[in-house]
This record gives sequence, structure tokens and C-alpha cells, in this order.
Amino acid sequence: MTPERSAVVEMSGITIQFPGVKALDDVDFTLRAGEVHSLMGENGAGKSTLIKALTGVYGIDAGSIRVAGEERQFRTTADAQAAGVATVYQEVNLCQNLTVGENVMLGAEIRRAGMVDWKATHAAAATYLAELGVHIDTRSILASHSIAVQQLVAITRAMVVDTKVLVLDEPTSSLDRGEVEQLFSVIRDLRDRGVAILFVSHFLDQIYEISDRLTVLRNGTLVGEYAITELGREQLVAKMIGRELGELESLSASAERPIDRTGTPVLRASGLGRKNALEPVDLEVFGGEIVGLAGLLGSGRTELARLLAGADRPDQGSVDVGGTASRTGSPRHALDRGIAFSSEDRRAEGIVGDLTVAENIVLGIQARRGAMRRISAAEKQAVVDEYITALGVRPADPNALIRNLSGGNQQKVLLARWLATAPELLILDEPTRGIDVGAKADIQRKVAELAEKGLSVVFISSELEEVLRIAQRVAVLRDRRKIGELATRDVDLDALVTYIAEGQSQQAAPTVPETVSSDREKIA
Repeated sequence: MTPERSAVVEMSGITIQFPGVKALDDVDFTLRAGEVHSLMGENGAGKSTLIKALTGVYGIDAGSIRVAGEERQFRTTADAQAAGVATVYQEVNLCQNLTVGENVMLGAEIRRAGMVDWKATHAAAATYLAELGVHIDTRSILASHSIAVQQLVAITRAMVVDTKVLVLDEPTSSLDRGEVEQLFSVIRDLRDRGVAILFVSHFLDQIYEISDRLTVLRNGTLVGEYAITELGREQLVAKMIGRELGELESLSASAERPIDRTGTPVLRASGLGRKNALEPVDLEVFGGEIVGLAGLLGSGRTELARLLAGADRPDQGSVDVGGTASRTGSPRHALDRGIAFSSEDRRAEGIVGDLTVAENIVLGIQARRGAMRRISAAEKQAVVDEYITALGVRPADPNALIRNLSGGNQQKVLLARWLATAPELLILDEPTRGIDVGAKADIQRKVAELAEKGLSVVFISSELEEVLRIAQRVAVLRDRRKIGELATRDVDLDALVTYIAEGQSQQAAPTVPETVSSDREKIA
């Protein structure tokens, strides 16, 4: 990017507060004409909030927004659009039942004598589409086209209304490589025309392929703004997770615990994948072993966990449980085979807020037994008392509504629910996110204790030091594919961050169990 490029967007001192949390705290952001600028940060960093401030979804509590040199106050998305700011989301926000041409020209139809001239309107739509290299029948229904084409239609529509700023929020998450290349060709063309493009993606390879500059946010604050050529992947990852490489912590004793991998694994996934979600993955988990899944948000960690747990259906590959082919087409099927899954979204897919602590704890047992085999009052009380005590749930009141508990105690109740089903494998997706240090330590200790007693665990956390602290082995994912496995006794956080960013560590090649294949030779 050349220095003479003018600033199209200048956001200064942006502060946004919600009840109990400051989502953005005095954040500055500058977007220039003719550049692709990526916004980076882990979940909760403030990326979405900043975008919503720029696009009129959220008002700001402090700070200022200038577009093309003019200070603006966006009270609605219409205000932002009138200032030349357009957004294309991951889920395309167009009219699926209308034609391509009608969507492109919506609100800008060509009229003659007060009536829409549909022939001229479709001709104009075709011209706008062709300018972006898109050649499709403008009279075809939008819903008949792929997500990639729909996104190009949405971008074309933005160009019809003379957009100065184009915000692309996770536009490639559902696209294959060929579709990504087509989209990137359009993005480069728009950049060369002087459009300022704000690009959001969790795929590091794509960030470095398409971006001119990037801004990193963490915990609602600005970490810094960098030219893409000035910040390597390793440094970017370290800034996103909030630790400089030299400051990252070392292993703890849990990772040193030896695991017997000579027998049949508790779980073996072979070529497990799902189109546009996860490339085929091989993974083995042995008795008493904690296997961590590491990678940035969007790397495929959660997608793999959900396929293993039956929350999503794979379209390729297989899962063996205890050496036997297993049907894991639903969480109920997985639970029947001894696989319990705790989702990262504990509010939407975990707790039932209107039920008590006791009712939430026994939900897993009841689901496994079925509606006709009700849990007796005595059994319910015994189970609930056992796990409230074992996990230190506070308040220790089984009749309290779970929605009134802190996040850490809600997470303890969820852990109790799945432990009560006596699983052979426990899959935990971000079990300590958003909870206080004390509760986090309690959960980590409990997971390590259970593994020592023979429970197998798949553990996901955005906090890499947490993964290394309790796991014996870590499978590393990037851009929806597994790039390799590392034995945690042989790797520190410096090396893990490097491996996530570059696909290799700076120290000697980590030991990977012989029973587990490595994908390192596949890394480009």
C-alpha cells in the first residue's frame, strides 16, 4: 500500500459498553482507499462489535467515526449505507426468492414513466456483474446459485450504490478453494478501483494472501496496526492470544503422565470430514489420555469435536469406539456408545436456564435411559449431591435455577451432567471460557484427576497454555485441516505457537506416538 492513499474511515477512541462488560475500550481504527485491511483477534476480542459500530448496528458510547473526511453518527444501518458503507456477511442477506437481477438492482431499478423497465434493469444488472467477472443469467432465482455466487451478487449490489467501504465478514467460511480464488479476484479488482475493503477471516493463509494491512484486537482493546509484510504469522498469533513468546508458560505435571498406546484406542476417527467444514482427519484417543485440539478460532477445532460427538453428521470417514465401528449420527447415538460432549456455547447448547441445578445434572442420565425409565427421587438426590460436592458447585443448592449461577458454576454443572452418564470419552469444547481463575483451576484439576482414573478426554481451549498444561498430546488444526500432532512433553508454548502459525516448530521435531500418523509431510 502506498503512503499517499487517503483515509476513508477514521474511527477514534471507540468505546462501547454493555451491561457488565466493556466490549470496546478506546479503540482506534483507520481504513484507507484501495487497500484490503484485515481485522484480527480471537473470540471476544471485539471484532464484531467494531464492525457493528461502523455499519450502524450499534451506537457508540464514546469516540468518533469519520467517513471520507466527514464525521458521522450512525444510528441505523441505513445511515451507514447512505455514507457508502456496505457489508457482505457469511450468511448472505439477500432475497432468495427474487432473481439475480432483482437482487443486484434492488432499490436502483431503472424506471420509465413511473414503471420499472425490467428489460433495462436486467441489462444493467448483467453489466454490473460482468464488471466483476460474473457471467450468469440475471433472470435466474438467487437461491438456485451457490453461496459463492450469492456473495458475488451481494458485492455487485454494493457497487451499484457507489460503495466507498466494503466490509466482508467471514466471506470464505463456506467456500471451497476455487470459489475463494474467484472471490479474491473480485476483491483485488475492487481494491484496484480504490474501494476500501475490511476483511474478516480466521484463515491465516487467506489473511496473508489478500491483505495489505491488519489490525489486531484483544479483549476489546487495540493491540496494534501493522503492514502485512511487517508482521510474521508467529508474531500475529502471539499478539492475538495475548502472550509474547518469551513469556509463555511451561508444561505442568499432567502432560508428563505416560499413556499406554499399545492396545485398542477408546476412539479412532479415520478420514472423518464434512464438506466446507473440515477436511478428512485421522485421530486416536487412548484410555486415560487427554488429547488437546489446538488452533486459532476457525481452524476446525469445534467442527472436529462436533463430528466426533455426533452433533454434526460427517459426509466421509468413520469412527470406531473401542475397536467397533460406531454410529455417531446424533448426540444420543454417541452417548449410547459412551461419548459425552460439552459444547462451547453453554447457553444455547448446554444449560437449560429455567431448570434447577439438579434437573440440569440428571438430564444426561435421563436422555440415555429414555423417557419411559424415569430416575427415582433417591437416585437423583444421590447423583446430584455427589457431583455438587465433587465439583464444588456454589451455591450448593440443588434447587437453585441454573441461570442464576455464575458462568464458572454453570460450567461445573454441565461437567457434572456428563460425568454422571459414566462416559468412556468426554469431549470438552472451551470448558473454561469466560469463567474466573478459581473455577478454571477447579475444572482443570478435575479433568486431570478423571483422566488419571482412566477417562479419555478431548480438550479444546483457545488458551494454548491450558491445553499444554493438562494434555499429553495435541492435534494441531489450521484452516479446517489437521496439520500434525505434537507430544506435549516435548513441546513448549513457543513451539506450539510457531507450529500453529507456520506448520513447524523451532525446536527439535516433537515426538508423535507411533500409533498416531502425522500429517507434517502434507504441509505445503
